[in-house]
Amino acid sequence: MRRCKSILLHGFKIVCLLLLCAQQLQAQVPVKSYTIKNGKMFIALGKDIPAASLDSFIKKYELADLDLLHFIQTGTPDSLHKLGWKIDIDNKEIVVISKPLFSADNIANPVDKIILTQKAGDEIPPANQVHFGANWFKNKWPFAVADSVVTFFLKGRTNANAVMLAGSFTNWQQGAVPMTKTDSGWIAYVKLPVGKHLYKFIVDGNWTTDRENALTENDGKGNDNSVYFKTNYTFRLNGYTSAKRVFLAGSFNNWKPNDLLMRPSATGWSLPVYLSEGTHTYRFIADGNWFADPANPDKIPNEFNDFNSVVRLGTPYIFKLDGFTDAQKVELFGSFNDWRENQLLMTKTATGWQYPYTLGPGNYEYRLKIDGKQTGDSITKGNIALVISPNFTFRLKGFNNARIVCVSGDLNNWNPTSFRMKQVGGEWVFPAHLNKGKHRYKFVVDGKWILDPANKLWEQNEFRTGNSVLWMDKEL
Repeated sequence: MRRCKSILLHGFKIVCLLLLCAQQLQAQVPVKSYTIKNGKMFIALGKDIPAASLDSFIKKYELADLDLLHFIQTGTPDSLHKLGWKIDIDNKEIVVISKPLFSADNIANPVDKIILTQKAGDEIPPANQVHFGANWFKNKWPFAVADSVVTFFLKGRTNANAVMLAGSFTNWQQGAVPMTKTDSGWIAYVKLPVGKHLYKFIVDGNWTTDRENALTENDGKGNDNSVYFKTNYTFRLNGYTSAKRVFLAGSFNNWKPNDLLMRPSATGWSLPVYLSEGTHTYRFIADGNWFADPANPDKIPNEFNDFNSVVRLGTPYIFKLDGFTDAQKVELFGSFNDWRENQLLMTKTATGWQYPYTLGPGNYEYRLKIDGKQTGDSITKGNIALVISPNFTFRLKGFNNARIVCVSGDLNNWNPTSFRMKQVGGEWVFPAHLNKGKHRYKFVVDGKWILDPANKLWEQNEFRTGNSVLWMDKEL
């Protein structure tokens, strides 16, 4: 979107794109065009386009983010898809890709239809918080850690003249750290907080991922970065030394049984991981046999008439229900436990019921079941909203005569009723917790979906009605 706005604002003369049949396009040699028609951007390229011609085309229209050369050479469309482009034609001779510009058909001025949805220099990280991570190095031990200082190690490359370490923690090249040569490679010491970090090595000016690290992540612009997790918890299983392989599975990895291989230790098996604040359930799998952690007394029932072990990190939130002292059973379930019933049974108190459950910062929904009967929000008849550590307030001015106004988006899986806004003065407000990155949302006014009239940033959606977009630069 940014590059399109630049092209239009600098007086680029738009030519109408006629989507010819594939045979007609194939006859144009070499094909290279950037055009706009009917609210869409179109790029057409011949597969035989010379490298120099493609390079000048990319520079002319500021298309470096798309990594078109990589796509033409390999056919891998990841970068295009992540930036919202659709592949219309892709055969041996030609490729045509397109992307919507706008969704408001009543806007007459083409320039007004160009909406900036990505800030210069920003990556497109997911808006969801990273809850879990485990390192996976192939031919070397994980980086040593002492007093929060991580020793990054590049194996080999001893013939290099200079090696730098760059990453999300150095603002990449701007604060790159010089590495020191050793007898077997290069090292650098960096103090890191717990969590996920991206990095690369710069060897004599050439950027490279850590080839010994199996974890990589694409930044949406065609660039792969190595991933490192500064861990804060170690799962341990004592005994079972005769087992051939032991795996860890839990809510943090969608219970994948063959994903997290534990390592032999002096007393059994172990695996250091990163876990976010909150409640995590897990089990061990030794040679195919599933079982709860025998050393952990904290367990909750699962759907297989068995138990899952529990790890709780952070301060518990006390769910409370006043009254209903005559009830026999009250269940709590919500987005934080995958809506599993018969798992979180509340305890009766002198004045009602309560249940302590550890949750990290975030937006949650839940319901209660009282003696088999579900109950939720008394007004919307939907899920009850719960926000832990709000750091942003959604605001909608006006609509004074509206009965119910809600905010909906990727922060609540687009539920149209769960996040009900309150009317304060002349505006509707809802405090929420937003992680760093890009967020899409809309307001729902008495059942009608609308864009945020106070936010000029938006992008197209699959319904061609648009979504408002906001960016959070910092975590709470």
